[in-house]
Amino acid sequence: MKKMKKFAALFLAAALVTACVACGNDAGTDESGSSVSEESSSESSEGSEESGEVSDAGTESSEASDSESEESGAEGEAGGVASGEVMSYADYAAAAVDEQVVVETYVQAKQSWWENQATLYTQDKDGAYFVYNAECSEEDYAKLTPGTKIRVTGFKAEWNGEVEIMDAVFEIIEGGDSYVAEAEDVTALLGTDELIAHQNKFVSFKGMTVESSGKNADGSEAAYLYNHDGSGEDGSDLYFNVSLDGQTYTFTVESYLCDNTTDVYAAVKNLQVGDKIDMEGFLYWYEGVNPHITSVKAAE
Repeated sequence: MKKMKKFAALFLAAALVTACVACGNDAGTDESGSSVSEESSSESSEGSEESGEVSDAGTESSEASDSESEESGAEGEAGGVASGEVMSYADYAAAAVDEQVVVETYVQAKQSWWENQATLYTQDKDGAYFVYNAECSEEDYAKLTPGTKIRVTGFKAEWNGEVEIMDAVFEIIEGGDSYVAEAEDVTALLGTDELIAHQNKFVSFKGMTVESSGKNADGSEAAYLYNHDGSGEDGSDLYFNVSLDGQTYTFTVESYLCDNTTDVYAAVKNLQVGDKIDMEGFLYWYEGVNPHITSVKAAE
């Protein structure tokens, strides 16, 4: 009986020890699992934060790149003088209207400057270019003396037959050579299809006869008109008619080019119908030949 009790007591003690060990293992498992889970969660959270930081850095880099790209694009659009390969006069003449053109040419005369825009008569040894309202400071305009070499970038345009360069910018070629054209006699080309090939050049006309341009207030024949219809006054453009071989042409003293203080303006106002005269000027075109005259004198 004592043995049975001793055995029972030993059995109960062993069972108690086993139960305690088992409880200890369960607690260890829970603590270990919780610890691993927490560490995993912490690492995952840290990884997520690092990933977010990388993503934010990438976004910032992308935004900075886009910003730089936009700034670069803005600078490209706004920056400086447009450039391109310089054309020969033949290439310029062959270019289509509205095509961008780049030419190197020489100032022959200045028509006007207003609100930082200049209109110029220019020419090289092969042909001439009328540059209309090019961007130009007043300081640069003063530098444009006859013979000054410039590089012009703009767009070829046509207005009532007059071919010109519009929306232009230019630069003065420092140290460039100089060229002032001699007047080319085109008298024999009047009334022919060949004349237009000389458009905008500095030209001369010889031995032409002054014709009536209308009537004066007293009924006498007028040798000239203020404006094309007589609506102007002293200081306006002067229009006058001259003939050769039975054909009559209208020539003009452009008041922006030669105002009422110039010799040519006074000379035209002193003309009489029937006078024989020689003239020089620029071969402008307006619905046909309409030269801008810079010199008038009695025919030699």
